[in-house]
Amino acid sequence: MLHGSSNHSLHGASIKDRARSPNAEELDGIPWLPALTPAERRRAEAALVVGEAEVGDLVCRVGRSPTYWFGVVEGLLKMSNDNADGGSVTYAGIPPGGWFGEGTVMKREPYRYNIQALRRSVVAGLPIDSFHWLLDHSIGFNRFVMNQLNERLGQFIAALEIDRLNNPDARVARNLVSLFNPVLYPGVGEVLRITQQELAYLVGLSRQRVNEALNGLSAQGLIRVEYGGLRVLDLTGLRATAISNRKNTSPETETS
Repeated sequence: MLHGSSNHSLHGASIKDRARSPNAEELDGIPWLPALTPAERRRAEAALVVGEAEVGDLVCRVGRSPTYWFGVVEGLLKMSNDNADGGSVTYAGIPPGGWFGEGTVMKREPYRYNIQALRRSVVAGLPIDSFHWLLDHSIGFNRFVMNQLNERLGQFIAALEIDRLNNPDARVARNLVSLFNPVLYPGVGEVLRITQQELAYLVGLSRQRVNEALNGLSAQGLIRVEYGGLRVLDLTGLRATAISNRKNTSPETETS
């Protein structure tokens, strides 16, 4: 059963209570399965489970030992931790197609962060023993995990830089660049299904300030705000804007 944190939602049932086998469409959305041989894939598909996480559910909790390697099939999660002053620090948003925690699973050490659902989400889990079997036997799987770790390192270096930015427009731009990472989050495509309030939670700004930043990026022709999400029109330009604006200061920075 799926039991990343055994956290109970407001609806009275934990994620593990809603665990089931993935359907064909959900399996098609798992990016590392095509890297396996037919025999490896059959073994992995037999071990995979999916569960529905309600808003606020913790998929992973600080201090808990990993039992699964997790990925987002549908929805949006956030990776965060509490800091010394009692606030929360968000490291990353995890949209569809994103798999996370491979370093923790490889080392079999307790989680050092929380993974929480920002909206109702479908989360897939590969049992930790199956993960290690694939590491031991599958070259394709090893390549996928190595690429994940490499991209993750770059993402967290960028996250540290974002945390130091006092320019709200740059913070929003850099977070959008991270969410549209085609290696870590291949399920996003050209349109990210996210609300302005969800983006505000990830960026650490008020919804109003995020809205101002999105309007500015839209006016530059970098993104387009659509019903229920955002479309990036120029990812290269968005990266350039984030970098060029990072040294600018603004007294408007605020936490939500």
